[in-house]
Amino acid sequence: MSEYQRLWFRLVPAYAAGYFLSYGLRSVNAVIAPELMQEMHITAAGLGLLTSAYFLAFGLFQLPLGLLLDRFGPRRVEAALLLVGAAGSALFALGENLQTLAVGRALIGLGVSACLMASFKAFSQWFPIERMPALTATIMVAGGLGALSASVPVELALPLLGWRGVFFLVAALMVAAAGYLMTVPDKSAGAQGESFAQQIRTLGGIYGNRHFWRFAPQGCVTVGGFMAIQGLWAVPWLIEVNGATRSEAAHVLFLMALAMLLGFLFVATCSGILARKGISPMVLLTVGMGLALVVELAILLNLVHPHWLWPMLGLSFSLGNIAYSQLTAAFPVALSGRVNTALNLVVFVGAFGLQWGIGAAVDAFASLGAMPRAEAFRATLAVLLVAQVLSFVWFLVPVKRAA
Repeated sequence: MSEYQRLWFRLVPAYAAGYFLSYGLRSVNAVIAPELMQEMHITAAGLGLLTSAYFLAFGLFQLPLGLLLDRFGPRRVEAALLLVGAAGSALFALGENLQTLAVGRALIGLGVSACLMASFKAFSQWFPIERMPALTATIMVAGGLGALSASVPVELALPLLGWRGVFFLVAALMVAAAGYLMTVPDKSAGAQGESFAQQIRTLGGIYGNRHFWRFAPQGCVTVGGFMAIQGLWAVPWLIEVNGATRSEAAHVLFLMALAMLLGFLFVATCSGILARKGISPMVLLTVGMGLALVVELAILLNLVHPHWLWPMLGLSFSLGNIAYSQLTAAFPVALSGRVNTALNLVVFVGAFGLQWGIGAAVDAFASLGAMPRAEAFRATLAVLLVAQVLSFVWFLVPVKRAA
Protein backbone atom coordinates (compact mmCIF):
# COMPACT_ATOMS: atom_id res chain seq x y z
CA MET A 1 0.00 0.00 0.00
CA SER A 2 1.40 3.41 -0.98
CA GLU A 3 1.83 6.27 1.48
CA TYR A 4 -1.05 8.12 -0.19
CA GLN A 5 -3.38 5.13 0.20
CA ARG A 6 -2.36 4.63 3.81
CA LEU A 7 -3.11 8.25 4.65
CA TRP A 8 -6.36 8.13 2.68
CA PHE A 9 -7.71 5.21 4.69
CA ARG A 10 -6.62 6.79 7.97
CA LEU A 11 -7.99 10.30 7.38
CA VAL A 12 -10.83 10.31 4.87
CA PRO A 13 -13.33 7.94 6.58
CA ALA A 14 -13.08 9.78 9.90
CA TYR A 15 -13.71 13.20 8.40
CA ALA A 16 -16.34 11.76 6.06
CA ALA A 17 -18.35 10.44 9.03
CA GLY A 18 -18.74 13.95 10.42
CA TYR A 19 -19.77 15.44 7.10
CA PHE A 20 -22.27 12.63 6.55
CA LEU A 21 -24.04 13.69 9.75
CA SER A 22 -23.68 17.39 8.94
CA TYR A 23 -25.38 17.13 5.57
CA GLY A 24 -28.10 14.84 6.87
CA LEU A 25 -28.94 17.31 9.63
CA ARG A 26 -28.93 20.16 7.12
CA SER A 27 -31.65 18.47 5.05
CA VAL A 28 -33.74 16.52 7.57
CA ASN A 29 -36.22 19.31 8.37
CA ALA A 30 -37.50 19.19 4.80
CA VAL A 31 -38.93 15.72 5.50
CA ILE A 32 -40.23 16.36 9.02
CA ALA A 33 -41.63 19.80 8.12
CA PRO A 34 -45.31 18.65 8.06
CA GLU A 35 -44.98 17.15 11.56
CA LEU A 36 -43.24 20.25 12.92
CA MET A 37 -45.79 22.65 11.43
CA GLN A 38 -48.74 20.62 12.73
CA GLU A 39 -47.39 19.79 16.19
CA MET A 40 -45.88 23.21 16.92
CA HIS A 41 -48.42 25.30 14.93
CA ILE A 42 -45.61 26.93 12.92
CA THR A 43 -46.17 29.19 9.87
CA ALA A 44 -44.01 28.96 6.73
CA ALA A 45 -41.96 31.96 7.90
CA GLY A 46 -41.57 30.41 11.37
CA LEU A 47 -40.48 27.10 9.87
CA GLY A 48 -37.97 28.91 7.68
CA LEU A 49 -36.56 30.81 10.66
CA LEU A 50 -36.38 27.66 12.79
CA THR A 51 -34.61 25.62 10.14
CA SER A 52 -32.28 28.44 9.15
CA ALA A 53 -31.03 28.77 12.75
CA TYR A 54 -28.68 25.95 11.70
CA PHE A 55 -27.27 28.14 8.92
CA LEU A 56 -27.06 31.24 11.12
CA ALA A 57 -24.98 29.57 13.85
CA PHE A 58 -22.96 27.67 11.24
CA GLY A 59 -22.22 30.83 9.26
CA LEU A 60 -21.44 33.14 12.18
CA PHE A 61 -18.87 30.67 13.51
CA GLN A 62 -16.95 30.40 10.23
CA LEU A 63 -14.49 33.23 10.91
CA PRO A 64 -13.46 32.06 14.40
CA LEU A 65 -13.48 28.51 13.04
CA GLY A 66 -10.87 29.40 10.44
CA LEU A 67 -8.64 30.88 13.14
CA LEU A 68 -9.10 27.79 15.33
CA LEU A 69 -8.37 25.36 12.49
CA ASP A 70 -5.18 27.17 11.52
CA ARG A 71 -4.02 27.44 15.15
CA PHE A 72 -5.10 24.16 16.78
CA GLY A 73 -5.55 21.83 13.82
CA PRO A 74 -8.66 20.17 12.37
CA ARG A 75 -8.89 17.00 14.45
CA ARG A 76 -9.33 18.51 17.91
CA VAL A 77 -11.52 21.38 16.72
CA GLU A 78 -14.00 19.18 14.85
CA ALA A 79 -14.18 16.53 17.59
CA ALA A 80 -14.98 19.14 20.25
CA LEU A 81 -17.65 20.79 18.09
CA LEU A 82 -19.32 17.46 17.28
CA LEU A 83 -20.04 17.09 21.01
CA VAL A 84 -21.76 20.49 20.92
CA GLY A 85 -23.82 19.23 17.98
CA ALA A 86 -24.78 16.12 19.92
CA ALA A 87 -26.08 18.30 22.75
CA GLY A 88 -28.04 20.37 20.23
CA SER A 89 -29.62 17.26 18.69
CA ALA A 90 -30.72 16.04 22.12
CA LEU A 91 -32.15 19.46 22.98
CA PHE A 92 -34.06 19.55 19.67
CA ALA A 93 -35.49 16.11 20.42
CA LEU A 94 -36.70 17.36 23.82
CA GLY A 95 -38.07 20.69 22.57
CA GLU A 96 -41.68 21.58 23.39
CA ASN A 97 -41.80 25.05 21.84
CA LEU A 98 -40.37 26.98 18.91
CA GLN A 99 -37.74 28.77 21.02
CA THR A 100 -36.24 25.53 22.37
CA LEU A 101 -36.22 23.96 18.93
CA ALA A 102 -34.46 27.04 17.50
CA VAL A 103 -31.74 26.90 20.18
CA GLY A 104 -31.26 23.19 19.56
CA ARG A 105 -31.09 23.76 15.81
CA ALA A 106 -28.53 26.54 16.31
CA LEU A 107 -26.36 24.29 18.49
CA ILE A 108 -26.53 21.63 15.77
CA GLY A 109 -25.33 24.18 13.23
CA LEU A 110 -22.48 25.23 15.50
CA GLY A 111 -21.59 21.61 16.21
CA VAL A 112 -21.24 20.60 12.56
CA SER A 113 -19.73 23.89 11.38
CA ALA A 114 -16.25 22.36 11.11
CA CYS A 115 -17.11 19.08 9.40
CA LEU A 116 -16.32 20.15 5.84
CA MET A 117 -13.76 22.86 6.57
CA ALA A 118 -11.77 20.63 8.94
CA SER A 119 -11.50 17.96 6.26
CA PHE A 120 -10.28 20.56 3.73
CA LYS A 121 -7.70 21.79 6.26
CA ALA A 122 -6.49 18.27 7.03
CA PHE A 123 -6.23 17.35 3.35
CA SER A 124 -4.27 20.52 2.55
CA GLN A 125 -1.79 19.55 5.29
CA TRP A 126 -1.32 15.92 4.26
CA PHE A 127 -1.85 15.77 0.48
CA PRO A 128 -0.48 17.64 -2.59
CA ILE A 129 -2.63 20.33 -4.20
CA GLU A 130 -3.33 18.27 -7.35
CA ARG A 131 -5.17 15.72 -5.20
CA MET A 132 -7.52 18.32 -3.69
CA PRO A 133 -10.41 18.32 -6.22
CA ALA A 134 -10.73 14.52 -5.97
CA LEU A 135 -10.43 14.54 -2.16
CA THR A 136 -12.95 17.37 -1.91
CA ALA A 137 -15.38 15.42 -4.05
CA THR A 138 -14.81 12.29 -1.94
CA ILE A 139 -15.88 14.13 1.19
CA MET A 140 -18.86 15.48 -0.73
CA VAL A 141 -19.83 11.88 -1.53
CA ALA A 142 -20.22 11.38 2.21
CA GLY A 143 -22.39 14.50 2.28
CA GLY A 144 -24.47 13.09 -0.56
CA LEU A 145 -25.00 9.91 1.42
CA GLY A 146 -26.05 12.05 4.37
CA ALA A 147 -28.58 13.85 2.17
CA LEU A 148 -29.88 10.47 1.01
CA SER A 149 -30.29 9.35 4.61
CA ALA A 150 -32.36 12.45 5.33
CA SER A 151 -34.94 11.69 2.63
CA VAL A 152 -36.71 8.35 2.22
CA PRO A 153 -34.90 6.62 5.14
CA VAL A 154 -36.05 9.33 7.57
CA GLU A 155 -39.58 9.21 6.14
CA LEU A 156 -39.63 5.45 6.70
CA ALA A 157 -38.22 5.81 10.23
CA LEU A 158 -40.79 8.40 11.37
CA PRO A 159 -43.59 5.90 12.15
CA LEU A 160 -41.16 3.86 14.25
CA LEU A 161 -39.04 6.51 15.99
CA GLY A 162 -40.90 9.76 15.47
CA TRP A 163 -38.96 12.91 14.67
CA ARG A 164 -37.77 13.14 18.28
CA GLY A 165 -36.34 9.62 18.19
CA VAL A 166 -34.50 10.43 14.97
CA PHE A 167 -32.70 13.32 16.68
CA PHE A 168 -31.82 11.23 19.75
CA LEU A 169 -30.25 8.67 17.41
CA VAL A 170 -28.27 11.40 15.63
CA ALA A 171 -26.97 12.70 18.98
CA ALA A 172 -25.51 9.26 19.75
CA LEU A 173 -23.94 9.03 16.30
CA MET A 174 -22.27 12.42 16.71
CA VAL A 175 -20.64 11.34 19.96
CA ALA A 176 -19.35 8.21 18.21
CA ALA A 177 -18.03 10.28 15.28
CA ALA A 178 -16.13 12.57 17.66
CA GLY A 179 -14.47 9.57 19.30
CA TYR A 180 -13.54 8.08 15.90
CA LEU A 181 -11.99 11.36 14.79
CA MET A 182 -9.61 11.43 17.75
CA THR A 183 -7.99 8.20 16.50
CA VAL A 184 -6.64 9.74 13.26
CA PRO A 185 -3.11 11.18 12.89
CA ASP A 186 -2.68 14.90 13.50
CA LYS A 187 -0.21 17.47 12.25
CA SER A 188 0.76 20.74 13.90
CA ALA A 189 -1.20 23.67 12.52
CA GLY A 190 0.68 26.14 10.33
CA ALA A 191 -0.50 29.27 12.16
CA GLN A 192 0.74 28.34 15.64
CA GLY A 193 3.58 30.88 15.32
CA GLU A 194 1.24 33.72 14.39
CA SER A 195 -0.19 36.08 16.95
CA PHE A 196 -3.94 36.56 17.08
CA ALA A 197 -3.53 40.06 15.63
CA GLN A 198 -1.53 38.65 12.71
CA GLN A 199 -4.24 36.09 12.04
CA ILE A 200 -6.89 38.82 12.00
CA ARG A 201 -4.85 40.96 9.59
CA THR A 202 -4.40 37.98 7.29
CA LEU A 203 -8.14 37.39 7.35
CA GLY A 204 -8.67 40.98 6.27
CA GLY A 205 -6.31 40.35 3.37
CA ILE A 206 -8.40 37.38 2.27
CA TYR A 207 -11.59 39.44 2.22
CA GLY A 208 -9.77 42.20 0.36
CA ASN A 209 -8.53 39.82 -2.35
CA ARG A 210 -10.33 40.25 -5.69
CA HIS A 211 -9.92 36.52 -6.40
CA PHE A 212 -12.06 35.83 -3.33
CA TRP A 213 -14.80 38.17 -4.55
CA ARG A 214 -15.01 36.40 -7.86
CA PHE A 215 -16.48 33.40 -6.02
CA ALA A 216 -18.32 35.08 -3.14
CA PRO A 217 -21.54 36.43 -4.76
CA GLN A 218 -22.26 33.15 -6.53
CA GLY A 219 -21.57 31.25 -3.32
CA CYS A 220 -24.01 33.47 -1.43
CA VAL A 221 -27.10 33.51 -3.64
CA THR A 222 -26.64 30.46 -5.88
CA VAL A 223 -25.04 27.81 -3.67
CA GLY A 224 -26.68 29.31 -0.57
CA GLY A 225 -30.00 29.35 -2.39
CA PHE A 226 -29.72 25.70 -3.32
CA MET A 227 -28.90 24.79 0.27
CA ALA A 228 -31.96 26.71 1.45
CA ILE A 229 -34.18 24.90 -1.06
CA GLN A 230 -32.76 21.42 -0.53
CA GLY A 231 -32.67 21.83 3.24
CA LEU A 232 -36.31 22.89 3.57
CA TRP A 233 -38.32 24.28 0.68
CA ALA A 234 -38.06 21.49 -1.91
CA VAL A 235 -40.69 19.35 -0.19
CA PRO A 236 -43.22 22.18 0.40
CA TRP A 237 -42.72 23.23 -3.25
CA LEU A 238 -43.41 19.72 -4.51
CA ILE A 239 -46.50 19.40 -2.31
CA GLU A 240 -48.02 22.84 -2.88
CA VAL A 241 -46.90 23.61 -6.45
CA ASN A 242 -46.75 20.15 -8.03
CA GLY A 243 -49.48 18.50 -5.94
CA ALA A 244 -47.26 15.67 -4.71
CA THR A 245 -47.89 13.72 -1.51
CA ARG A 246 -45.32 13.88 1.28
CA SER A 247 -44.14 10.38 0.35
CA GLU A 248 -43.76 11.35 -3.31
CA ALA A 249 -41.89 14.52 -2.35
CA ALA A 250 -39.50 12.54 -0.12
CA HIS A 251 -38.89 10.20 -3.06
CA VAL A 252 -37.98 13.15 -5.30
CA LEU A 253 -35.68 14.48 -2.55
CA PHE A 254 -34.04 11.05 -2.45
CA LEU A 255 -33.49 11.14 -6.23
CA MET A 256 -32.00 14.63 -5.97
CA ALA A 257 -29.58 13.50 -3.27
CA LEU A 258 -28.70 10.41 -5.32
CA ALA A 259 -27.94 12.58 -8.34
CA MET A 260 -25.73 14.78 -6.16
CA LEU A 261 -23.91 11.69 -4.95
CA LEU A 262 -23.28 10.58 -8.54
CA GLY A 263 -21.96 14.05 -9.34
CA PHE A 264 -19.57 13.93 -6.39
CA LEU A 265 -18.37 10.50 -7.49
CA PHE A 266 -17.82 11.84 -11.00
CA VAL A 267 -15.64 14.70 -9.74
CA ALA A 268 -13.75 12.41 -7.35
CA THR A 269 -12.89 9.87 -10.04
CA CYS A 270 -12.74 11.91 -13.24
CA SER A 271 -11.54 15.45 -12.39
CA GLY A 272 -7.87 14.46 -12.67
CA ILE A 273 -8.42 12.67 -15.97
CA LEU A 274 -10.37 15.59 -17.40
CA ALA A 275 -7.72 18.08 -16.27
CA ARG A 276 -5.06 16.12 -18.17
CA LYS A 277 -7.29 16.39 -21.26
CA GLY A 278 -7.55 20.16 -20.90
CA ILE A 279 -10.91 20.35 -19.08
CA SER A 280 -10.00 22.13 -15.86
CA PRO A 281 -11.96 22.07 -12.59
CA MET A 282 -12.88 25.71 -13.26
CA VAL A 283 -14.61 24.66 -16.49
CA LEU A 284 -16.57 22.01 -14.58
CA LEU A 285 -17.59 24.60 -11.99
CA THR A 286 -18.77 27.05 -14.65
CA VAL A 287 -20.76 24.41 -16.55
CA GLY A 288 -22.37 23.13 -13.36
CA MET A 289 -23.52 26.55 -12.15
CA GLY A 290 -24.82 27.54 -15.57
CA LEU A 291 -26.76 24.29 -15.91
CA ALA A 292 -28.25 24.77 -12.43
CA LEU A 293 -29.78 28.09 -13.49
CA VAL A 294 -31.33 26.53 -16.59
CA VAL A 295 -32.82 23.72 -14.47
CA GLU A 296 -34.25 26.18 -11.93
CA LEU A 297 -35.95 28.03 -14.79
CA ALA A 298 -37.45 24.74 -15.99
CA ILE A 299 -38.70 24.02 -12.44
CA LEU A 300 -40.23 27.51 -12.26
CA LEU A 301 -42.05 27.03 -15.58
CA ASN A 302 -42.86 23.35 -14.87
CA LEU A 303 -41.45 22.34 -18.25
CA VAL A 304 -40.53 18.77 -17.30
CA HIS A 305 -41.79 16.29 -14.69
CA PRO A 306 -40.27 16.99 -11.23
CA HIS A 307 -38.83 13.46 -11.07
CA TRP A 308 -36.38 14.59 -13.77
CA LEU A 309 -35.80 18.24 -12.91
CA TRP A 310 -34.94 18.05 -9.22
CA PRO A 311 -32.31 15.30 -9.63
CA MET A 312 -30.78 17.35 -12.46
CA LEU A 313 -30.61 20.31 -10.07
CA GLY A 314 -28.80 18.16 -7.50
CA LEU A 315 -26.37 16.92 -10.16
CA SER A 316 -25.60 20.48 -11.24
CA PHE A 317 -24.89 21.71 -7.75
CA SER A 318 -22.62 18.76 -7.01
CA LEU A 319 -20.03 20.66 -9.07
CA GLY A 320 -20.38 23.81 -6.96
CA ASN A 321 -18.00 22.68 -4.24
CA ILE A 322 -15.10 22.76 -6.71
CA ALA A 323 -15.02 26.47 -5.84
CA TYR A 324 -13.33 25.73 -2.51
CA SER A 325 -10.30 23.97 -4.01
CA GLN A 326 -10.00 26.59 -6.77
CA LEU A 327 -10.05 29.45 -4.28
CA THR A 328 -7.67 27.77 -1.83
CA ALA A 329 -5.10 27.19 -4.60
CA ALA A 330 -4.60 30.96 -4.81
CA PHE A 331 -3.41 31.22 -1.18
CA PRO A 332 -0.65 29.61 0.97
CA VAL A 333 -1.47 26.28 2.63
CA ALA A 334 -1.11 27.84 6.10
CA LEU A 335 -4.11 30.04 5.30
CA SER A 336 -6.32 27.27 3.95
CA GLY A 337 -8.54 27.11 7.02
CA ARG A 338 -9.26 30.85 6.92
CA VAL A 339 -9.72 30.93 3.14
CA ASN A 340 -12.25 28.10 3.10
CA THR A 341 -14.17 29.39 6.10
CA ALA A 342 -14.23 32.92 4.65
CA LEU A 343 -16.02 31.58 1.59
CA ASN A 344 -18.17 29.29 3.71
CA LEU A 345 -19.30 32.26 5.79
CA VAL A 346 -20.63 33.96 2.67
CA VAL A 347 -22.36 30.74 1.54
CA PHE A 348 -24.06 30.11 4.86
CA VAL A 349 -25.10 33.71 5.40
CA GLY A 350 -26.81 33.39 2.03
CA ALA A 351 -28.36 30.05 3.01
CA PHE A 352 -29.66 31.48 6.29
CA GLY A 353 -31.09 34.62 4.76
CA LEU A 354 -32.67 32.82 1.84
CA GLN A 355 -34.12 29.92 3.83
CA TRP A 356 -35.83 32.38 6.13
CA GLY A 357 -36.53 34.86 3.34
CA ILE A 358 -38.20 32.31 1.04
CA GLY A 359 -40.74 31.46 3.73
CA ALA A 360 -41.34 35.13 4.53
CA ALA A 361 -41.71 35.98 0.82
CA VAL A 362 -44.18 33.14 0.23
CA ASP A 363 -46.28 34.27 3.20
CA ALA A 364 -46.11 37.89 1.98
CA PHE A 365 -47.09 37.07 -1.60
CA ALA A 366 -49.91 34.79 -0.42
CA SER A 367 -51.21 37.43 2.00
CA LEU A 368 -51.88 39.74 -0.94
CA GLY A 369 -55.07 37.75 -1.36
CA ALA A 370 -55.13 37.44 -5.12
CA MET A 371 -52.20 35.02 -5.24
CA PRO A 372 -52.57 31.30 -4.31
CA ARG A 373 -49.69 29.76 -2.37
CA ALA A 374 -48.50 27.84 -5.43
CA GLU A 375 -48.10 31.10 -7.33
CA ALA A 376 -46.48 32.70 -4.28
CA PHE A 377 -43.83 29.97 -4.40
CA ARG A 378 -43.29 30.64 -8.12
CA ALA A 379 -42.95 34.39 -7.63
CA THR A 380 -40.41 33.86 -4.85
CA LEU A 381 -38.27 31.48 -6.93
CA ALA A 382 -38.39 33.91 -9.86
CA VAL A 383 -36.91 36.69 -7.72
CA LEU A 384 -34.19 34.35 -6.44
CA LEU A 385 -33.37 33.18 -9.96
CA VAL A 386 -32.82 36.75 -11.18
CA ALA A 387 -30.31 37.33 -8.36
CA GLN A 388 -28.55 34.06 -9.17
CA VAL A 389 -28.22 34.93 -12.86
CA LEU A 390 -26.60 38.26 -11.94
CA SER A 391 -24.10 36.53 -9.65
CA PHE A 392 -23.25 34.03 -12.40
CA VAL A 393 -22.57 36.86 -14.86
CA TRP A 394 -20.27 38.46 -12.27
CA PHE A 395 -18.43 35.14 -11.90
CA LEU A 396 -17.85 35.02 -15.67
CA VAL A 397 -16.46 38.57 -15.99
CA PRO A 398 -12.88 37.80 -14.81
CA VAL A 399 -12.72 34.91 -17.29
CA LYS A 400 -13.58 37.24 -20.17
CA ARG A 401 -11.02 39.80 -19.03
CA ALA A 402 -8.33 37.12 -18.75
CA ALA A 403 -9.13 35.98 -22.27
